[in-house]
Amino acid sequence: MIDEYFREDKLKAMLVWMAAQSGPPPTEPMSGPFVLWHPLYHEGGIARPRGGSGMLTQALKSHIEAHGGDVMVNSPADEILVEGTCAVGVRVDGRAYTSRAVVSGTHILETLTRLLPEPFRKSAAARQMRVGNGFGAILRLALDKPIQYRADPSEEARIPLQLLCHSVNQIDAAFGDFMGKKPAVDPPIVAMSFSAVDDSLAPAGHEVLWLWGQYYPYELANGEKWDSIAPAVADNLLDTFEQYAPGTRESVVGQLFQHPEWLERHLHLPRGNVMHLEMSIDQMFMMRPSMQLSTYRGPVDGLYLTGASTHPGGGIMGASGRNAAHVVLQDLS
Repeated sequence: MIDEYFREDKLKAMLVWMAAQSGPPPTEPMSGPFVLWHPLYHEGGIARPRGGSGMLTQALKSHIEAHGGDVMVNSPADEILVEGTCAVGVRVDGRAYTSRAVVSGTHILETLTRLLPEPFRKSAAARQMRVGNGFGAILRLALDKPIQYRADPSEEARIPLQLLCHSVNQIDAAFGDFMGKKPAVDPPIVAMSFSAVDDSLAPAGHEVLWLWGQYYPYELANGEKWDSIAPAVADNLLDTFEQYAPGTRESVVGQLFQHPEWLERHLHLPRGNVMHLEMSIDQMFMMRPSMQLSTYRGPVDGLYLTGASTHPGGGIMGASGRNAAHVVLQDLS
């Protein structure tokens, strides 16, 4: 589709790289909709909570509490309570909480194979859902001075997302590394310096810089483990960025590298897939997470599904939650 509508190679690289953010290889059939998603930014614009994405959850928490609700953190649910064939609540830290409806926003495999009581678990259905082999990693950096790009040293260049990808061939080569279960040798990068528009994120004169790179498999070739290769892979990601913004490494005062194994270990994202399930056409729209569960209703009455496992997939836009809320309200009324 890109070749049909565009001629300039640099523009093609940018559009294909944006479309690849959700994980599908650019050559996969029916991946065109991932390109068409991005023109919508021109309609709705782009916004970000001041103080970082975490402030969105703080606003939601305040909203819930203002309406008489409670928010519990560091209290993972033990199980979904089912009476007859209807979900009636959850058990947390051994205590039962009953409700008119239960909404699960966790990974669909967690819901189907652990949280539901044994008689209602759907292991067979879960085995048909493809989690994949991870696909991306992010290097979070604290800098003691603002970044400066070689191509445009101005302050304004720090504001937009930087799609650092020199050709479609680079994306294809990185995906080839991924298919061989190896970290990308020359990773395409999205660079994000949100402190350029939000001075609450870093001290005056400092910078935060997030480098999202692809492609990085969860399961590695030759029995390698991420804990042993992570420092070298993070260095390569920063070296790649240095080609566009020389001198960045010298200003690093802190870093966190969230590779696929880290994402599974700390955020309970199986195999490091931030989208929960692969975002291929056969697991999208009315097939996400499966044809039987695509209406945001779970496998038992009173149980509802939301989050990245459901349509339209991962992200912080809240679309799946809004869709699920409409279904819950419709059923309860």
